[in-house]
Amino acid sequence: MEPPDARAPRLLVLALLLGAHPGAEAEVRLSVPPLVEVMRGEPVTLDCTPLGTHDHFVLEWFLADRTGVRHRLASAELQGSELQDKMHDSWGRSPPYQLDSQGRLVLAEAQVGDERDYVCVVRAGAAGTAEATARLNVFAKPEATEVSPNKGTLSVMEDIAQEIATCNSRNGNPVPQITWYRNGQRLEVPLEVNSEGYMTSRTVREASGLLSLTSTLYLRLRKADRDASFHCSVHYRLPTGRHGRLDSPAFRLTLHYPTEHVQFWLGSPSTTAGWVREGDSVQLFCRGDGSPTPEYTFFRLQDQEEDVLKTNLEGNLTLEGVQRSQSGTYGCRVEDYDAAEDAELSKTLELHVAYLDPLELSTGEELSLPLGNSTAVNCSVRGLPAPTLRWTKDSVPLGDDPTLSLRSITFDSAGTYTCEASMPTVPLLSRTRSFKLLVQGPPELRAEEVQPKAEGSWREGDEVKLICRTRGYPEPKLSWSQLGGSPAEPAPGGQGWVSSSLTLKVTSALSRDGVSCEASNPHGNDRHVFHFGTVAPQTSQAGVAVMAVAVSVGLLLLVVAAFYCMRRKGHRCCRRGEKGSPLPGEPELSHSGSEGPEQTGLLMGGASGGAKHGSGGFGDEC
Repeated sequence: MEPPDARAPRLLVLALLLGAHPGAEAEVRLSVPPLVEVMRGEPVTLDCTPLGTHDHFVLEWFLADRTGVRHRLASAELQGSELQDKMHDSWGRSPPYQLDSQGRLVLAEAQVGDERDYVCVVRAGAAGTAEATARLNVFAKPEATEVSPNKGTLSVMEDIAQEIATCNSRNGNPVPQITWYRNGQRLEVPLEVNSEGYMTSRTVREASGLLSLTSTLYLRLRKADRDASFHCSVHYRLPTGRHGRLDSPAFRLTLHYPTEHVQFWLGSPSTTAGWVREGDSVQLFCRGDGSPTPEYTFFRLQDQEEDVLKTNLEGNLTLEGVQRSQSGTYGCRVEDYDAAEDAELSKTLELHVAYLDPLELSTGEELSLPLGNSTAVNCSVRGLPAPTLRWTKDSVPLGDDPTLSLRSITFDSAGTYTCEASMPTVPLLSRTRSFKLLVQGPPELRAEEVQPKAEGSWREGDEVKLICRTRGYPEPKLSWSQLGGSPAEPAPGGQGWVSSSLTLKVTSALSRDGVSCEASNPHGNDRHVFHFGTVAPQTSQAGVAVMAVAVSVGLLLLVVAAFYCMRRKGHRCCRRGEKGSPLPGEPELSHSGSEGPEQTGLLMGGASGGAKHGSGGFGDEC
């Protein structure tokens, strides 16, 4: 092997003659990549190709260690068109080095220990000798970043930097970098120890040749760090100039800092004015801004004395079913002995319990008055804060005065009256009290007049529905002059009206007599008659009616004519037939009273009168 100082002149000459191919001599030039970068575990092929045409040459691969000493790995000799290769020594590498058919050095799986300089030397006889070096870099992505935060309680009252956390990056290559972050912002901390903050680093090469890095962060903490989020990041390199980053999980610290401020407030239910309803459960909350959680003492001030109610670490006090007597001043005190002397550790508030007693009316649940009377009903209320009153009747507002005045009451005045008390500053706190007004009086009757279906008049057989409405107290009874009336029911629109209906067909008799409905109660009655006026016959029966009238008139004329004939022409016959009956034209004859009815019957022209004489009456003339 030639010493390095003997090769220097030739390398200089080749550099001047061939430019970018150091190591070539005379006519021999090599194509060797100066830098090869791969990931750990990937296969590697180092190329060494003589440029030009050579009938014979010898190619050798050397491994240069860190001291510059070369160790021959393999060689190959070109004889004719075939390249005869030979492996010399793998220097303990597993799997061993190999040469392919083109004289390239093959590493089956790249390892961190393969990061070396590999020298290719080509001897071509008279053409000269050339050599070139390929640098192999092997990259390994580190494992997931681990962080170990300080699990203890760190005091902000310390005036030195305290250990925050340790960040670990294992089994990477080349060695990565670790940076620290607070609330997403990178911390620029030096490696030199100081009271404000610094970090330490330690690198370890594992048995596998990979590198592990440990970084520990130290900071002087402030109270603002109680909600801070910390994490570390590992930055590592990859082939072709690329970079990667692995972040650790975020973590928070447990800090010890004294109480500076105290908050004390009333929880739900409550109002904007600070009132709570009597009977509700009330919660009082107290919070100090110190850590760890201090002890809280709740008390009530009575005559300038503290009446301790409860002491706990939760900062909550519940008053179950609060009463009006519990109104007053309540306080909370934080027991923090690390707090500054000027820190205000006690707070107070006023608890106002709102109440509303049941309402009282000057009358009972029912008030019965005669029609036309007047009265006044008073509504009394007691509560705090001062309630407001409102009178309503059937949900219709009447006024805001405590006294309800009713003058000259009518049936329309009857109904339910309600006094409602409420508190605008205390929602849902209200009470009501009602009474029912009954107006006594005789019935008031209303009827729905019925109009004919056809213009002019009703017709025989038309159907009509009659409706009567009444009201009064006691509730009147409705009756009809015809059968078929419906039972009385509350009428639409309320106001105490009840109604009944009757459906029937119009007849001549109804037209003459009418149909009446009557309402009555102990105080009186009222009646209404429905009239139908002229009732015309049905169109289909008009001819029959005319014929019947004509026949009747004809028969009557025949009877009168026959009677007249007998009186004027048949005196004897008539006398014999009558056996002494008097003639109308002979008033001077006197007859006994027993014969009077027979004469009367004959003069009336009734058919029954003629029948009484038997077969002898009017028999000869006929």
